[in-house]
Amino acid sequence: MRLDWERAIAAAQQAQAASDEPLCAFIYDLPELARHAAHVREGLPGQCDFYYAIKANSDVPLLQTLAPIVDGFEASSGGEIAWLRQHFPQVPVIFSGPGKLDSELALAVRHGATVHVESLHELERLALLARAGGRPAQVLLRVNPPLAELATSTLVMGGKPTQFGIAIEHLPACLERLRQEPALALRGFHFHLLSHQLDADKHLQLLAAYLRQAREWCAQYGLRIEHINVGGGIGVNYREPQRQFDWPRFSAGLAGLLAQEARAQGAAATPRLRFELGRFVSAFCGYYATEVLDIKQAGERVFAIVRGGTHHFRTPYAQGHSHPFRVVPVAGWRHPYARPEAVQQPVTVAGQLCTPKDVLASDVMLERLRVGDLLLFPYAGAYAWHISHHDFLRHPHPRHIYLQP
Repeated sequence: MRLDWERAIAAAQQAQAASDEPLCAFIYDLPELARHAAHVREGLPGQCDFYYAIKANSDVPLLQTLAPIVDGFEASSGGEIAWLRQHFPQVPVIFSGPGKLDSELALAVRHGATVHVESLHELERLALLARAGGRPAQVLLRVNPPLAELATSTLVMGGKPTQFGIAIEHLPACLERLRQEPALALRGFHFHLLSHQLDADKHLQLLAAYLRQAREWCAQYGLRIEHINVGGGIGVNYREPQRQFDWPRFSAGLAGLLAQEARAQGAAATPRLRFELGRFVSAFCGYYATEVLDIKQAGERVFAIVRGGTHHFRTPYAQGHSHPFRVVPVAGWRHPYARPEAVQQPVTVAGQLCTPKDVLASDVMLERLRVGDLLLFPYAGAYAWHISHHDFLRHPHPRHIYLQP
């Protein structure tokens, strides 16, 4: 999870010097992405599969970097399936998410994607489409069980009634339907009850609960499964960047957990764990670079207005935090008017949108900031550009710069 600030700063400075307009760009460090993904891969025990959830960032250069490292990609729409098959015809794909269209399910069947089914109604529709297509569909049931081990995070999507997954009371009907349907093959269960988990020990406890629950269902319903998809859920600490999720601790604990499971069930009977990580894989490779357009005092507060804003980089607003950044001073001033600045003052960084919610960082104490300086926001490689409302006010899109080895 190393940040190569020198490479990112040099790229931002070069892009600014080559531009006739104030800079606004995403910078992606592809060698660092490969290094981090390989580190994640190496930490997973051999009984685990490593998929990348492309909803976090589906830019082709990032996917090309990850394809040799991961076991496959996770898609959450028909558009993502088509995007993956356009660029990666042979890479394994899994298909998740609520509200799947018939056209999306048919596309998944046609391209051999494993489907994570979210309801009995969806299961019925998938069966009909699989029969019509003449190709059996591989299925995982996404189930939403109440688990005592479900720790609180900033984004909980299970363990209580939600729009996600199959409620526990409907699981028997889904399993009975699968027994009757030769066009569908049950391969396992999918659990994804929370995101933004920063505590390695609590995440291990949750995975242990997933394993226990799957084991109980297999005994209760006479099942033999191949996979347990444990989702993603591992977060990025934007508020305290020096305190990130402890991947080595988690990896060691996971190896112990799976060894214990193998002793209890036998190695041959223990399902593979499938991770579909997104944010934790690509967030660290990305930077959002933006140029300061104006600095102004408003009562006791100082505001720096930058090129771009939350329509490009929605992460701070979506996560409810003040995003960390570095000031990259820019020397020289070629204009006949004064250069506004803030010196040893707390500064709030706001964008160009006509809403008070367009804030990237609040009341950050700075030694010096001037119009024309660059701000570089790290951890912008996931759920940044791809989760933002790009065309609000029809501002131009930012540049996308991909740093090569």
